[in-house]
Amino acid sequence: MDEPLIGRRVRGPIEAIHETGCLQQMTDLANGDELESEDDLKTLKSLSDDFRRVQEQIGRVVIGQEDVIHELFVTLLGDGHALLVGVPGLAKTLLIRTLAQSLEMSFKRIQFTPDLMPADVTGTDVIFENQTGGEREFRFVPGPVFAHVVLADEVNRTPPKAQASLLEAMQENQVTVGGSVHSLPSPFFVLATQNPIEQEGTYPLPEAQLDRFMLQIMIGYPSETEELEIALTTTSTRPEAVESVIGVDAMLAYQDLVRRLPVSHAVGEYAVRLARATRPDSSSPLDMVKSYVRWGAGPRASQHLILAAKARAALKGQNQVRPEDIASVARSVLRHRVRLNFAADADGIETDRFIDELISSTPVEGNGATRGADQLFRSENTR
Repeated sequence: MDEPLIGRRVRGPIEAIHETGCLQQMTDLANGDELESEDDLKTLKSLSDDFRRVQEQIGRVVIGQEDVIHELFVTLLGDGHALLVGVPGLAKTLLIRTLAQSLEMSFKRIQFTPDLMPADVTGTDVIFENQTGGEREFRFVPGPVFAHVVLADEVNRTPPKAQASLLEAMQENQVTVGGSVHSLPSPFFVLATQNPIEQEGTYPLPEAQLDRFMLQIMIGYPSETEELEIALTTTSTRPEAVESVIGVDAMLAYQDLVRRLPVSHAVGEYAVRLARATRPDSSSPLDMVKSYVRWGAGPRASQHLILAAKARAALKGQNQVRPEDIASVARSVLRHRVRLNFAADADGIETDRFIDELISSTPVEGNGATRGADQLFRSENTR
């Protein structure tokens, strides 16, 4: 019988792992698969150095938000898309624009409004007249989605028809207009923002589109020290210019490295086990999953758990992926894919708290050979 979730202090995923000594077991699971070539190790070192430089450039304009910057970069390295959620005034748009400036890539911003049409996003065929022969022909005029980095600002303020115009672009890196397929530049990232507190005049993103986002990144209020620095800095000086650090070729090389970062079979099993644990119709769901979950994460969650963990490991300079990397990215990968029911709402169970408990209760090894971090924590305290 699972210990009730209500009334318990639920530790964060990494806190539980470190407290229990489970970290060593996780490290042991990852052993045996790692990058070894000298060129790959040099690229790994170059990635870490470039990321520090990107952080420095963004820090010229944006104060704080180090965790958010890290998660955004994980998204870029994993060749994914991110949804940033936060109340107004937390510099979501400024952060994405500044990140784009630190990358030597094309950048476009789309302001999603109730009257936005799909053609305003993808582009459209326009009639052109030949000045010499007088003949008319259709020519495709690309929309703002044709850029390496696309900011979809307040994406939930436009109707589903316009929201759906991003689906093909996000999944297949192409758009279809007038029966013709047009490829998007590579790499291609959609970084979307939305405000969680305003419901009037908004259109919730459909589940199919939410699932296309690798991460949902929550942006919180700055600390008192950071807010004081923001207030004093922004009212006395103008933002410094941001220098480009990473170009297209370098980003593609880093993405290739992340893809090739080895993942042991045991670590892959842990990622799949964690995603499957969110589903109430799985073979042996936890009591809290049966009680609180309407539906769980699909197979794409397993893919994104592994890709995001690879990117996190690469940013740390690791030449292999460990289970703690999976656990660290689980919140951002799963929070928009798990839907809790009314019972969870009535009991005050929030999604992040639920995911933390799920991580603590999911065994690191299969077949119950190794207990979850939270179980180990309890047994340590009873000795």
